[in-house]
Amino acid sequence: MSAGNDIAERKMQFLFALRSKGVTDARVLEAMEKIDRGPFVRGLFAERAYEDMPLPIACGQTISQPSVVGLMTQALEVSPRDKVLEVGTGSGYQAAILSQLARRVYTVDRHRRLVREASEIFRAMDLTNVTTMTSDGSFGLPEQAPFDRIIVTAAAEDPPGPLLAQLKIGGIMVVPVGQSDAVQSLIKVTKGEHGFDYEELRPVRFVPLLEGLGRDT
Repeated sequence: MSAGNDIAERKMQFLFALRSKGVTDARVLEAMEKIDRGPFVRGLFAERAYEDMPLPIACGQTISQPSVVGLMTQALEVSPRDKVLEVGTGSGYQAAILSQLARRVYTVDRHRRLVREASEIFRAMDLTNVTTMTSDGSFGLPEQAPFDRIIVTAAAEDPPGPLLAQLKIGGIMVVPVGQSDAVQSLIKVTKGEHGFDYEELRPVRFVPLLEGLGRDT
């Protein structure tokens, strides 16, 4: 089998795995077909980029397994006019997917190295509607608020108050919530006129949402 056929076969299996795990939204599947996960996985694990598994990246972080990325994106219900905040840039893969669905994506991370490397990939892919910055994501991005959608790719003990405050009325936030690494739930929060509606989606495992900036350069 030629290299081209091999990659095509792996991508077909990749999309099949997404569907089998419950990612059924046509726009999300199209975005995940278009955005190659390969460039976001470096070093020893590059050859496993098309497997449905989380993989280690720099700064002690991970790139989430694609089916979880797909399910979180699906739950976010992003429309083409939406302005989205992502807390936890990581590899940049989730933001790249969102770039195909939203009008504008702002993504923040506490690790400068991750922001720098993700920015390079975004430029190489010509993703002009993604803005990256190094900051403490637990405080959101007040200067760009309010947001139509907020996605958090690290686990908090509770949905962070500053992020809830930066969500528009009718807006949606998807966030992993849990007291420990072992017990976490993915929560969908919808902001209404008179409060918040919480829906528990599925068990997950994410790195913790930490305050402050990382010590890397």
